[in-house]
Amino acid sequence: MELTAPANGIELAYEEFGDPADPTVLLIMGLGVQMLGWDAGFCELLTERGFHVVRFDNRDVGRSTKIEGGPRPDIFAAAGGDVSSASYTLDEMAGDCAGLLDHLGVEAAHVTGASQGGMIAQALAIRRPQRVLSLVSIMSTTGASAVGQPHPEALPALMARPPADRDGFAEFVVGTWRVIGSPGVVADDEALRARARASYDRGIHPDGTARQLVAILASGDRTEALRRLDVPTVVIHGTDDPLIDVSGGKATAAAIPGARLELIPGMGHDLPRELWPRFVELIVENAARARSLDALGGSTAKAG
Repeated sequence: MELTAPANGIELAYEEFGDPADPTVLLIMGLGVQMLGWDAGFCELLTERGFHVVRFDNRDVGRSTKIEGGPRPDIFAAAGGDVSSASYTLDEMAGDCAGLLDHLGVEAAHVTGASQGGMIAQALAIRRPQRVLSLVSIMSTTGASAVGQPHPEALPALMARPPADRDGFAEFVVGTWRVIGSPGVVADDEALRARARASYDRGIHPDGTARQLVAILASGDRTEALRRLDVPTVVIHGTDDPLIDVSGGKATAAAIPGARLELIPGMGHDLPRELWPRFVELIVENAARARSLDALGGSTAKAG
């Protein structure tokens, strides 16, 4: 059942799966993608492993608050270094996550983020480390300009504005994922269309996507802050990712002490159903590592 939570001065639409008494996995989705990007079947795989799962719409997406009234997002100026059109940063989006956990009465969660969601997850771990039991960063990057940059063929996926009609939007989404998705996996176009239509029906908001992209560009390089993290971390990245180059995942894992890097051949910038069991196993193993470290005495055990 879809619910709404007050969080960080805004409203977030969210859904829960599983027993709230179980450890919580907070799933953070990426640029312009609604919580539907975390398929219900994926969430249920995690509940079967003993987790309470929360997925939500980031600000400016789906049924969460749209940030109106600020400067019009100027992506080209932001890419050139002028980020004055930013309405918010990734740190504020991380604050939204903390506010959602507050609403749910969850002191700390196992946090998994994909793409921009991975950046938000990193920012949450940096700014509010006490809220993050374990961290999984999927197809994401550090914010350093030398790594994780899109390949030329993927740039339209960032810049193109989708059609305004429902069927046109669905075909636009299918075409986009054909460019940035996993070349090693046969795409399920009908499933993509169905998710796109469901997203359209919940409400699409291209200006919000642009604001989110400017937020990424305005948030800078997290590398040095990531070096100070003390949290069990897995970094997952496809070797064939054209939207966030695999160098972004490698740099993330190199920056976070003790992070495990899991490179997946044939994976692009998506979460193919065929890989769900592998993703779930990595999330579960990382959470178990966090519990083991906590049982050994927390950060002192981690340092040892």
